[in-house]
Amino acid sequence: MPPRLLLIATALLLGSCKLGPDFTLPAASGGSHWKESRDVAAKRLPDAWWRLFGDAKLNQLVDRALAANNDLAAAKARVETARALVGVDRARLFPTLDLATTAGIDRASGNVVSNPAVKLDNQDYRSSFKLAYDLDLWGRNQRQLEGSTAQAAASAALFDALRLGLATEVARQYFVLRGLDAQEAVVNDTLVSRKEALDLQKTKTDAGLTDGLATSRARTELELANNDLAIVQRQRGSAEHALAVLCGARPADFGIPVKVAEPALPTIRAELPAAVLLRRPDVRAAEQQLRAANAQIGVAAAAFYPNFNLLGEAGLASLKASNFLAWESRTLALGAGAVAPIFNAGANQAKLAAARSSYDEALAGYRQRLLIALREVEDALVDLKGLARSRSALEAALTSAKETRQLSQERYNEGLTSYLEVVDADRTVLQTRLSLSMVDALQRITLAALAKALGGGWSGQ
Repeated sequence: MPPRLLLIATALLLGSCKLGPDFTLPAASGGSHWKESRDVAAKRLPDAWWRLFGDAKLNQLVDRALAANNDLAAAKARVETARALVGVDRARLFPTLDLATTAGIDRASGNVVSNPAVKLDNQDYRSSFKLAYDLDLWGRNQRQLEGSTAQAAASAALFDALRLGLATEVARQYFVLRGLDAQEAVVNDTLVSRKEALDLQKTKTDAGLTDGLATSRARTELELANNDLAIVQRQRGSAEHALAVLCGARPADFGIPVKVAEPALPTIRAELPAAVLLRRPDVRAAEQQLRAANAQIGVAAAAFYPNFNLLGEAGLASLKASNFLAWESRTLALGAGAVAPIFNAGANQAKLAAARSSYDEALAGYRQRLLIALREVEDALVDLKGLARSRSALEAALTSAKETRQLSQERYNEGLTSYLEVVDADRTVLQTRLSLSMVDALQRITLAALAKALGGGWSGQ
């Protein structure tokens, strides 16, 4: 083999060398069980996990939000940008070929050129293909491509995380709204009974059977219920407006009809911690960001070594347009170049140190993300257990409160107690019913939070 070809072949073989550490995912374990639950699911959640709630309106809202939410659209654009930048870095692995063409006429000053043999008018025509190739002996470009590919994968994972978070937030706001619908129904029932009580007390007062204290008390309780209704309606309006923005709509053009009846609660169980960590999109994003930081160490390490380039140029050049395409007008140039760092005041060392520190930061972030993922599942599980106990206690309390109200009314009718006892009993029934409605909404909200903490079943797109 000729020496020049041997040199080129050797350089190309060396081009497969990559400085810097190859990426390995740090060992991490989520454990073999959950602290707050021993009931492990046999299968993963479906991608559209919100359909488990059996609510057609919720399904419609989530689908609309996933199609029209502006934050999600921005995140999708970021993914496309990151993928396009991968193409930029991939192109560095290949030669570049450019075509340069010039044509010009110039005239020198006769007062400057004293030699009459020199032509004052000159023409110049040139056209050539220019080839350049970075040999990338130390894998700098390959590491750069590795890093940008990881960043693109991280952007895609963050997009999945945003989709999951958006679906969860829509579900949360929707369950808040339905909980307020239930509370509004409770308050409206209370308003009817308190209006009847006020009318009865006014009749007794007008007949001279009471001194008016009970009537004043009944009117107070009626207005307090009106205040409760105003608060519930204000909160419902805020929840409806939040859903409008999530769905990419103006609040003025958006509305959700009142609905009180709620389907039964679905059952959502946690898989093994290891399966959850593998599926969580935010964990996948942290892993890819760690991979990108690792690749930058190789990029920084390659800066300490010479950079070699192969150069070539072939084309045509002539002083006359008439013979520009003649064989004698051909030009050819081949060469190689190298740039080696000699002195940069420690800039390369600083860049390498910064790359290693960035990797350490990404590693800490990755490990923290694992812990946060596990904590979010445990939080949802313990909340569900506590809410189930609260619901059971409130249901029992409501039964007792209704009995107390009935007995108080009977005692008042028989003149054995004051109207204040009836008021207190009625207020207890109202507060217990409102609390029960709130707990039901919180159970649904927590189930949605658990679905998100488990990774939501996203298959990744």
